[in-house]
Amino acid sequence: MTEETWPPRRAGRRGPDVRCAPRAVAAAPGASGARAGGDRGPAGRVPGGLAAGTVASAAPSTAELRVEVALRHGDTAVVAVAGEIDLHTADTLRARLVELHGAGTRRLVADFTAVPFCDAAGLGALVAAHNQVSATGGEIALAGVRPAQLRLLRITGLDRLFAVHADVPDALADHDSPSTSR
Repeated sequence: MTEETWPPRRAGRRGPDVRCAPRAVAAAPGASGARAGGDRGPAGRVPGGLAAGTVASAAPSTAELRVEVALRHGDTAVVAVAGEIDLHTADTLRARLVELHGAGTRRLVADFTAVPFCDAAGLGALVAAHNQVSATGGEIALAGVRPAQLRLLRITGLDRLFAVHADVPDALADHDSPSTSR
């Protein structure tokens, strides 16, 4: 198609040579004037209710994840994990699992029965912990994983990296059985 035969553009649509100008940085608190790209409402608030210069945060202020040893069984520690595992709490999980292994526990069974949510950051933390633990001869198994989390493990192939058990007794029995090749 040549330029002469191109269909006319719709009204209001920018051409390829038009670029969006970067937004101006908000003025320092207490400064007056409008920010480029929008008007301020009453009392210096931008549309949506935030005060000028503030940033909205989707993270709760009390992101809490508990990772505690619930049981020791030979060289295995059952680690009770409670809370949501997301971007804000994933590093806590990784650090605590690595710390427990560094304290002399060869095998860790992470009990996920009290974990209502685990996102990609949580999976990344598990993989990072696995890499650090397995480099020194350790192992991490998962128990009590909810169906949605199990589906995510299967989709990502992580069910082949971690031994996944229905519950803690199954994880302990699997490790104690003489047919276990681990």
